[in-house]
Amino acid sequence: MSKQEVNLGGGVNLLVKTAKPVTIWDTLTVTNGKSTLQLDIKIEADFDTVPEEYQEVFLNMMTSRYLNRASFGDNPFSLCQPAPKKRWYQFWKP
Repeated sequence: MSKQEVNLGGGVNLLVKTAKPVTIWDTLTVTNGKSTLQLDIKIEADFDTVPEEYQEVFLNMMTSRYLNRASFGDNPFSLCQPAPKKRWYQFWKP
């Protein structure tokens, strides 16, 4: 959470907080043969409260929950690393 205080002069200060909003949009459509109805859905989250190393995980959780899509492992810039593979005889190692 980055906060910055700006002096406007005359003893007036303005406190500005950095925000990292993430918005997901989706549309539901119902057709009854004669007409079509659409419902626009908007989901917002402020990622400023989440540490940076977990933001990708939360973004993947949001997209998989609300959009049925995720990029686990498909993203070349991903910071998510798979668990190291162990041989069958290394079951006791952490």
